[in-house]
Amino acid sequence: MDADQRLISAVRSGLAALADPAKAPAMRAYMKSAMPYRGVPKPPRAGLLKRIFAEHVLPDRETFTATVRALWREAEYREERYAAIDLTGHHAYRDWQDPELLGLYEDMIVTGAWWDYVDELAARRVGPILRGAPATVTPVLRAWAIDPDLWRRRTAIICQLGAKEGTDTELLTHAIEFSASEKEFFLRKGIGWALRDYAKTAPGWVQSFVDEYPELSGLSRREALKHLGTGEGAVRAR
Repeated sequence: MDADQRLISAVRSGLAALADPAKAPAMRAYMKSAMPYRGVPKPPRAGLLKRIFAEHVLPDRETFTATVRALWREAEYREERYAAIDLTGHHAYRDWQDPELLGLYEDMIVTGAWWDYVDELAARRVGPILRGAPATVTPVLRAWAIDPDLWRRRTAIICQLGAKEGTDTELLTHAIEFSASEKEFFLRKGIGWALRDYAKTAPGWVQSFVDEYPELSGLSRREALKHLGTGEGAVRAR
């Protein structure tokens, strides 16, 4: 099935019309991006995409997937890839958010290979699919958790952000254990973030987890215990 070229053209021309060349270099520098920016901040970009997505409703899953892939793979500016991610989250396609899309999201995660892409896909796409089909998706994420690719591993660690009582602690533990002693910043930060988020729901579990894994980095521990009353004391005691 072919991509919807009218939607893609509307996105590209709309972003070009909103472009601010004066803002683009700073945006690119902040994100350390090899791909250039148009210089379109999120609020005007979101308004543009809301209108375009309403005007160009995709008729079926195949067209949806092909259009997302084309926007992503053929992007010349980073905002075009943001548009691809936003398209995957549009409410019109909510019913298609199931394990069949994991291959698409995995491709975007691995080829995007940076936190601004990966974090949105992990928490807002992969995570909900996991909660909707745990028997199918959990084995996939357990494999990602021990994959050599940094971004698959970060996805496995942070995909349960916001799950609250629905958090699969066995999966969370598995994902963290493999990367607990890693020196890579994005893994250490991801571990701390995942634990800090779950501490809002189960502070005792998180405190016990941190105590049980002394190999956790200082960054991971500080993030995990940030909002726990015993957190700073626990960190200083080690």
